[in-house]
Amino acid sequence: MATTVPAHGSTRVMRCLVTGASRGIGASIAASLAHHNHQVALTARGQADLQALADRLTVPTMVLPADATDPAAPSELIDAVVRQWGGLDVLVLNAGEGVSATIEETDDDLWARMLELNATAPFRFLRAAVPVMREQGFGRIVVVASVASRAGAPYILAYTAAKHAVLGMVRAAAAELATTGITVNAVCPAYVDTPMTQKSIESIVAKTGRAAADVAERLARMQPINRLITPEEVADAVTFLVHDRGGINGQGITIDGGRIQP
Repeated sequence: MATTVPAHGSTRVMRCLVTGASRGIGASIAASLAHHNHQVALTARGQADLQALADRLTVPTMVLPADATDPAAPSELIDAVVRQWGGLDVLVLNAGEGVSATIEETDDDLWARMLELNATAPFRFLRAAVPVMREQGFGRIVVVASVASRAGAPYILAYTAAKHAVLGMVRAAAAELATTGITVNAVCPAYVDTPMTQKSIESIVAKTGRAAADVAERLARMQPINRLITPEEVADAVTFLVHDRGGINGQGITIDGGRIQP
């Protein structure tokens, strides 16, 4: 399965697997990759949403419903892509979730759930993909992390810990794989205009009694550009990393309109 490294912006067709692909950021990433004529395998828990997305794309697709936290899922999904398409060039790890809770409300179950979905599941996917990509001599792994990977914030202790962990995984994997033709990077968006952010708004309203419109405006103003990040902006960053020649590695690219400037 020898593979040559494509030039940036190359029209070479790549075989991609996107987790959490059924809506929001994941769906936008899948659409962006398809726009560049790449083959896209889509996975999330909901068959119907995945199929609806696949039906809108004009490239070869695979619909692979699965729970990202199932320990067997990463190997099974990657094996399915390799059997069908002969290899895997791109892995985008987008599945994730944040839950708002005070420190006192963060019980062991919530802590474990945040780590399992946001850190352990991406690790399992990376571990399963590396042998295939190493044999090819090429691979692009991109994790959709969060600004919570870069800085703490109130009421998301477990989520923040998990996202810091996954960014650490990205950096360590990138260092280990630097000579193999595989790059590992993360994108770290702030609040994005997605159903997940809407759930955050609803949670804040329930806890504080504030009006939903006021909460939405406050979240928008947390970005210096005074608006939420769009899913397409995150997808553009992911696609850029997929097409990079290989010099960008081990990075967490923040997409927040300029608030965090490390």
